[in-house]
Amino acid sequence: MSGNPGTDAVILVGGQGTRLRPLTLSAPKPMLPTAGLPFLTHLLARIAEAGITHVVLGTSFKAEVFEEHFGDGSDLGLELEYVTETEPMGTGGGIRNVLPKLRADNVMVFNGDVLGGTDLGAILDTHESSNADVTLHLVRVGDPRAFGCVPTDDDGRVTAFLEKTQDPPTDQINAGCYVFRREYIEKIPTGRPVSVEREVFPALLAEGARVQGHVDASYWRDMGTPEDFVRGSADLVRGIAPSPALPGQRGESLVHPGAGVAPGALLIGGTVVGRGAEIGAGARLDGAVIFDGAVVEAGATVERSIVGFGARIGPRALVRDGVIGDGAHVGARCELLRGARVWPGVVIPDGGIRFSTDV
Repeated sequence: MSGNPGTDAVILVGGQGTRLRPLTLSAPKPMLPTAGLPFLTHLLARIAEAGITHVVLGTSFKAEVFEEHFGDGSDLGLELEYVTETEPMGTGGGIRNVLPKLRADNVMVFNGDVLGGTDLGAILDTHESSNADVTLHLVRVGDPRAFGCVPTDDDGRVTAFLEKTQDPPTDQINAGCYVFRREYIEKIPTGRPVSVEREVFPALLAEGARVQGHVDASYWRDMGTPEDFVRGSADLVRGIAPSPALPGQRGESLVHPGAGVAPGALLIGGTVVGRGAEIGAGARLDGAVIFDGAVVEAGATVERSIVGFGARIGPRALVRDGVIGDGAHVGARCELLRGARVWPGVVIPDGGIRFSTDV
């Protein structure tokens, strides 16, 4: 695609990432390593691939980290600008807050938590061809009960915005990507928190604006929970989720060149091993996300878990469905299961936490 000079991109990355604590105590969620790159890099690469070059990041929590890493965006072929919220303004308020930086007539807004594979150009084509005021990317999911549902009519126009319900009338959910005609961003109230889902969109329908749905069944995952973060990272490694930022690397594991993996260690399930990390002999990593500098000692097992920067998993320990904070130390033969979270720097002694009777 040659380019979309008539479209700006806005990425909302202001969230605290509370569901991913303790990892987000040190880094904002969009900067957490995902298949070896900051999560946001995958989205920025997709935006660049769609020919959009001007991107505004709406930040608040740890705002400076984004600019330190991405700078002016030239490495990615983008022109990046930053707007920092001093207090939480909600999704609508966050969009309205970046208005002074916007130049284009059409503005494509992204929720910075979503890992997606849809063709962004196709969403823009729908927006243009339907002459919409606002276009929403809607994705079909197997179980829509956990999400707000968005039904559309035969012409693809959005007819309602429904809160989470046990009996959804449609499998189409709001995928967290919108295209606004600029004047509809100008209409969002200022100076107070505003939700696009609960306030802006229903008001658009009420006033008769043309709100169009672009429906597909492309890859889509909200990366807000540890379980989803682990699965999204593994899907990138295995090629199930597409990313232009990962050329050609597809398989059961992704090991950074600076990492050390001892003979006899088993790395499967889309495991990622970061820079300077060390994996001991006979360790078993299945769908594990091992951040830079972490150590997994001999015979340890890490399944569907995130091990933070510089953390250490002792010999023959088991971590399953857990989150281990930066610099924490899980002692030998410990067992951490089912959503255990270890805060940064915490030391658990050898055999100190068990779920089984034998030590």
